[in-house]
Amino acid sequence: MIMADNASYTVPGLDLEDGRRVADVLQNRLHALNDLQLTLKHAHWNVVGRDFISVHEMLDPEVDRVRDFADTTAERIATMGVSPKGTPGAIVTDRTWDDYALGRASTLAHISALDKVYTDVIADHRNAIAEVGKVDPIAEDILIEQTRALELFQWFLRSFITDAGGELSHVEA
Repeated sequence: MIMADNASYTVPGLDLEDGRRVADVLQNRLHALNDLQLTLKHAHWNVVGRDFISVHEMLDPEVDRVRDFADTTAERIATMGVSPKGTPGAIVTDRTWDDYALGRASTLAHISALDKVYTDVIADHRNAIAEVGKVDPIAEDILIEQTRALELFQWFLRSFITDAGGELSHVEA
């Protein structure tokens, strides 16, 4: 847990304890979004092989979108009276997931690995929706919109690794 204990106020309608808890949940999501945008850019630089250009060019708009999600999340944290943490050290210290393992690899290997990353980020976003939705519909709405977009992009990724029967076929690097 990150512990947003630096808040002396929060948004109207929430008590300080609830505001801090929502900020903690959002801080975890901010770390995940910052990690995701860096991971996507890393894959963008390291993807090779068949379908290179389509995957390379597909990733950049998603990087921009995830950066916007991180900004929105950080601004909600700040609105709640808590200082958002966006440094690389904070991400590494507080994260609960492993670093992205691929370097230079095929398009299908990167897509398979990114599909797994998206699965985890989306699952954690859904858990965050359930938690913040109990007290803060604004944060809930932010996370719902982000999750919708993340799920859509995961579908784009999965189109590369889904066979005609609808089965996912992950490729290992």
